[in-house]
Amino acid sequence: MTFSLTTTIIEPENNISINNAVILLHGYGGDGKDISMLTLNWKRFLPNTIFLCPNGHEPCPINPAGFQWFDLTKDDSKYILAQSKKAEEKLQKFINEVKVRYNLENSQICLSGFSQGCMMSINLGLLSNENYNCIVGFSGKIINQEDLQKRKTSSTKMLLLHGDLDTVVSPTFLLEAKDFLIRNKIEIETNLIKNCEHHIPVEASSISLDYIKNNFKI
Repeated sequence: MTFSLTTTIIEPENNISINNAVILLHGYGGDGKDISMLTLNWKRFLPNTIFLCPNGHEPCPINPAGFQWFDLTKDDSKYILAQSKKAEEKLQKFINEVKVRYNLENSQICLSGFSQGCMMSINLGLLSNENYNCIVGFSGKIINQEDLQKRKTSSTKMLLLHGDLDTVVSPTFLLEAKDFLIRNKIEIETNLIKNCEHHIPVEASSISLDYIKNNFKI
């Protein structure tokens, strides 16, 4: 089966059966291969897990070699929201393909992403018919709280991490997301990483791995 999005796939070693999946969404201008670097450490501790890292459905104008989930060249919140909804449709189709291909339910899938990929993970995890296992988001935010409030249909638990020195996506968005999620009765854990800019440090990777292991019950 060919997926609708070009995908970097890291399968369990030694033909171990697949019990879970982690879908990793890259940031603006990145690609699936970039974000798949997280799996170098994670896969050793998640032996029955397949990792799927799709490329965004659009090339990124600021980095022709990379991709985007939605366009950021216009500073227009309505335009960005509309573009993100198109990405939701593309990603939901992809997730459905993954579920069929590997015979998985939402409860066996962790959605994770960095920056723009984190934003998409939050939306996908709260707009599904049933909860995913969990969401792990790095350096992101809620794209549009008012819109998400209206469309929310599920309450997937999540861990959000952010660098305290991030100048690309302000760490204040972590606090805003936490407030929104608590008000909407969603189980949320947050971690503000000290002396960290807009990237995923080893500390954040390790905290996330423990969270995923606990939720997959490994």
